[in-house]
Amino acid sequence: MASESNPPQPLPAGGGKGSREKIEKITMRAVTSAQMREMDEICERRHGITSLELMENAGRAVAEYALKFARQELAGKEIADPYIAVCCGRGNNGGDGIATARALKNLNMQSKVFLTAPSEYKPFKPNLIKQLERGKAEGLAIAVVDEFYHWGSELKNAVLIIDALLGTGSKGMPLGLAIRFIRLMRKSGRPILALDVPSGIDSDTGYHTGVFVEARWTVTLGLPKTGLLKPHALRCVGELIVAGIGHPQELIRSYAG
Repeated sequence: MASESNPPQPLPAGGGKGSREKIEKITMRAVTSAQMREMDEICERRHGITSLELMENAGRAVAEYALKFARQELAGKEIADPYIAVCCGRGNNGGDGIATARALKNLNMQSKVFLTAPSEYKPFKPNLIKQLERGKAEGLAIAVVDEFYHWGSELKNAVLIIDALLGTGSKGMPLGLAIRFIRLMRKSGRPILALDVPSGIDSDTGYHTGVFVEARWTVTLGLPKTGLLKPHALRCVGELIVAGIGHPQELIRSYAG
């Protein structure tokens, strides 16, 4: 069984001396996307904790936060059949998104998954395929999207949106379906929870190329990413939360020291 890291702690991303001091303190413990991949590889090679296990842990952690924030949004409102929309890309970030939707179902919160359709040059990643199979077997509502004419209202009617479109491996301008996903998320007016990193934001530098998600919350996995702590990224990151997903403590300390 994977050993759990420290309980996830929120990091205020607003202005003010207090939050700036916290940001400066946590910057010393941030990692690049390459370092995070290295951590995951070591986790499997030395500790026997697979990437799929980490993905399952990520889904449970993010689901707990999403449920908390959804309840805040629903407070004092009477909404029939509330649901969380989960927008997923083709890679491991999308796999984390489906794992989150599955965990939400176990927490009795309805979700609707919108998954970017694969292409010849951009197929689904193996772990995403496994999550997709598990989600379908569990009766999860999953729409594979290759056009956007019929479901834009689904985002507008959601309690909140989980952005699981582009992860730490994404660099440069989002393309094709990703651009349309991001624009629809922004246009929806619904609060957005970014999974690991807001889509369109470079997790190493914090910069964007003009197409990006502005999240109210970002739940980043394992350790904070360097770009999320840059002053110019704060308005896109929103409230930054670091969620432990099962990396052994000694591994966390070796990168966070």
